[in-house]
Amino acid sequence: MDRPVLDDVVAAAARLKGAIRRTPFEKSMTLSQITGCEVFLKFENLQFTAAFKERGALNKLLLLSDEERARGVVAMSAGNHAQGVAYHAQRLGIPTTIVMPVGTPLVKVQHTEAFGAHVIVTGDKLEDAAAFAHELADKEGRYFLHPFDDKDVIAGQGTMALEMLEDQEDLDILVVPIGGGGLISGIATAVKALRPNIEIIGVQAELYPAVYAHVKGENLECTGDSLAEGIAVKKPGELTTAIIEDLVDDILLVSEEALERAVSLLLNVEKTVAEGAGAAGLAALLMNKERFKGKKVGLTICGGNIDSRLLSSILMRDLIRAGRIARLRLTMRDLPGQLLKATQVITDLGGNIIDVHHNRNFLNLPAKGTYCDVEIEARGRDQVDKIIQKLDEAGFKVQPLATTV
Repeated sequence: MDRPVLDDVVAAAARLKGAIRRTPFEKSMTLSQITGCEVFLKFENLQFTAAFKERGALNKLLLLSDEERARGVVAMSAGNHAQGVAYHAQRLGIPTTIVMPVGTPLVKVQHTEAFGAHVIVTGDKLEDAAAFAHELADKEGRYFLHPFDDKDVIAGQGTMALEMLEDQEDLDILVVPIGGGGLISGIATAVKALRPNIEIIGVQAELYPAVYAHVKGENLECTGDSLAEGIAVKKPGELTTAIIEDLVDDILLVSEEALERAVSLLLNVEKTVAEGAGAAGLAALLMNKERFKGKKVGLTICGGNIDSRLLSSILMRDLIRAGRIARLRLTMRDLPGQLLKATQVITDLGGNIIDVHHNRNFLNLPAKGTYCDVEIEARGRDQVDKIIQKLDEAGFKVQPLATTV
């Protein structure tokens, strides 16, 4: 397959000028302190569709012939490619059908429909949706716009690298999420041509290590519900895999817990919303601090389309891990004033009681015994430990139920 070169990326940048936002690439002082390296963030979640996929989608749409535009396009995507294609196809007057797999976050389906595309949700897996999309394109004579394994799409994604190098030319490392491989292929094509000494490191979720396994020669399963559904790809592209093998220096895997932590940090520290895939680069830094210590590292927040309910759950789970929220089971005598006594201990030590569940009947205790589940908010794990100690001293048997997740 014909590979893109630097000239293709430069031409794409000229083609996209004025239609794609030149997003900020800025240093994060706080994240630099946390990770031990200089962290620069490329805020692609600030694109109109909240993801970098607009770049490759629009570059490809602009290169279609008039006849291909008139026939319309079909695309398959778990979300961000769908929105990029739908939005710019609508602008250009190109009829569009998007096939999305079952389980795609509702916010991505709704946004894609809002951009005027006809959306078909089918297929339990991404591969099933892709097969259906190919069949539909062949049946209706439409152009199939691949989400990553396409020279022009890759060149469009690579325009991000030109902007990062213009803003910060002395980077040591760029850390880039890998799903199908289009983004890292485009970035690596541009960076290795302009600054070959910059290290390109890919990141995959531990649940979907397809490219990692291929490059490392390992047999690893791709399965599960990853927070980073945008990079949960079982079969990367042929073209992208070849480029990654030649130009990418290393690939790291990140856990679901690290992804959650990274999403939470980006929101709390940078006040920016990142989806799981968009936070994968930061997750890699959190898990491999020695690998990046003292380096100037660029991260791509490649998308910000995350379900609000899921985001809420992630933030609460992070508070629990940090000991900011804890649930304690207090076994006590079933006498008047016992609950008041327990709450007084908690509040005297500065704990804030969020919820109380008092159980007298469904328990395996003597008839004069009872227990109470108390959910508290604290400054951290040390304060929770002090509360537990004082409750024990006050005669309550305490069992922590949720200080970690």
